[in-house]
Amino acid sequence: MGNWKTCTIGDLGAVVGGATPSTKKAENYDGGTISWITPKDLAGFSGRFISHGERNITEQGLKSCSTQLMPAHTVLFSSRAPIGYIAIAEQEVCTNQGFKSVVPNEDTDYMFLYYLLKYNKDKIENLGSGTTFKEVSGSTMRGIEVSVPETIEEQRQIASVLSALDDKIEKNTEVNENLLQQASTIFKHWFTDNPSLDTLEQVPLADLCLVVTKGTTPTTLGKPFVSEGINFIKAESILDNHAIDKNKFAFIDSETNDLLRRSIISSGDIVFTIAGTLGRFALIDDSVLPANTNQAVAIIRANKSKVTPEYLYSFFLGNWHNDYYTKRIQQAVQANLSLGTIKSLPIPILSDKAMPEYLGIISPIITMTKANELEITRLRTMRDALLPQLMSGQLDVSDLDL
Repeated sequence: MGNWKTCTIGDLGAVVGGATPSTKKAENYDGGTISWITPKDLAGFSGRFISHGERNITEQGLKSCSTQLMPAHTVLFSSRAPIGYIAIAEQEVCTNQGFKSVVPNEDTDYMFLYYLLKYNKDKIENLGSGTTFKEVSGSTMRGIEVSVPETIEEQRQIASVLSALDDKIEKNTEVNENLLQQASTIFKHWFTDNPSLDTLEQVPLADLCLVVTKGTTPTTLGKPFVSEGINFIKAESILDNHAIDKNKFAFIDSETNDLLRRSIISSGDIVFTIAGTLGRFALIDDSVLPANTNQAVAIIRANKSKVTPEYLYSFFLGNWHNDYYTKRIQQAVQANLSLGTIKSLPIPILSDKAMPEYLGIISPIITMTKANELEITRLRTMRDALLPQLMSGQLDVSDLDL
């Protein structure tokens, strides 16, 4: 590879802020067709490209404030609350004031810029200032020093390696979304649209389980988290797509895990968030074990002599629980569900003849999604290991054989 140069982010493109049209004026939003992105739109966002947020704004809304339309391939970087959400604009977009986005110039490859900002995320965050919350100003963002290859061709070579891995990750994620939608449709066909549903025996979830429990935060017992050890799954570790984000684990030592033995998680358990963001769930496999959890997460362990974990998991995929628990949410500082509510969730039981047929359809789909999750994890691990080496120039792309 060629030479690298030191420059600033401002040398690589125009740093652009954003703004929020007045929410008191409906004409700024109603019927709007202009994509307007906020940091909230990137919370939990795992892809690279974003085309729209939760809300659009109108032409009048755009003209009413200092937000600017930015072209496709602008790299969006959240500059406050929190600092460091990153995405690439798939089309023309504008943002609120929570971004310092970079419109790459003609000598900067947009995909390289995306990975460069990911690599420098911690550095940028450490330069934030403020008392209520940290924020990176436009002048600070423009002045941050970075190292880049001197030619755009070399930038593209580096970006292509990381992008190839992300392409595979996003493809597997898309396949999983399709598989989970199939599982939900199958559930609906068997249970929601089935006129004979009322004739099925319905039993409380607890009658089909060996365990329905929740965990404890170690610090309430005077036990600290550690830098590495046994995985501690928090509510934020459980994603909307029913996968587990291992980058959002905390860790405990074996002594603490023994103290919290009632909430030790096993393969085949379903973890279900019961505080904060309610109703996220995932089916646990060996790849995240050993693991424990806190009081915001319920552990549901099927009694396999009665039902399989996949059978129970399919009820959560089918949104069987939504109407039931939303009527029973306890309002405190934050919404939460009691274990009693979870335990009393009614589950219909298929006949001895129908059960094998249903499981024969649903179980292979769930198995495929878990296999894809493992592949996604492997690819992410590879990408995250290559990112600092490639973006620092320590590793020459010509040495790679992926």
